[in-house]
Amino acid sequence: MSDHSTYEFLRQLADSWGLLAMAVLWIGLALWPFRPGAKNRNQDAANMIFKDDHDGQ
Repeated sequence: MSDHSTYEFLRQLADSWGLLAMAVLWIGLALWPFRPGAKNRNQDAANMIFKDDHDGQ
């Protein structure tokens, strides 16, 4: 296998399967916070800024 054919093979692999892998990874990471088991962690993160708030006291 020459250098040129190796380059072409890797380029074709990146163009097809690499793009598919990146798309699947992006979709998985985008949907990760919306899984049912993350509700409590998301609530804690949303209310974390109010943790030390004592109503002006």
